[in-house]
Amino acid sequence: MYEIEVKTAFEAAHLIRGYAGKCARLHGHNWEVIAIVRGSELDELGMLIDFKILKSELKKILDEFDHRFLNELEPFTTENPTAENLARIIFKQLSTAEIFNGTTKLYGIKVCESPNSSVTYYE
Repeated sequence: MYEIEVKTAFEAAHLIRGYAGKCARLHGHNWEVIAIVRGSELDELGMLIDFKILKSELKKILDEFDHRFLNELEPFTTENPTAENLARIIFKQLSTAEIFNGTTKLYGIKVCESPNSSVTYYE
């Protein structure tokens, strides 16, 4: 079994509705997102998946969030744009990419809102 990761980033603002603390106020993060892929079969070049292609697919999704106020985007108009919810939503979108097949699958999405705070979503 092989496991690979690619990391990319975006910048966005949000606030957490109903939170008793500073995060209830508008603030921003330099979000880092790591896609974790697992598989057992390498292609004819000896790759599980091309890093460049995986990163490109992830970037397409993150471009929707970049330099935005997340609370204005669906589904964050009705649920809080927490790191947990971001990880789940990014996972759901990326997992449908055609780059994944029966032996190579998206395993997890890790979202870091700071160097010291992160969450990983798995299915």
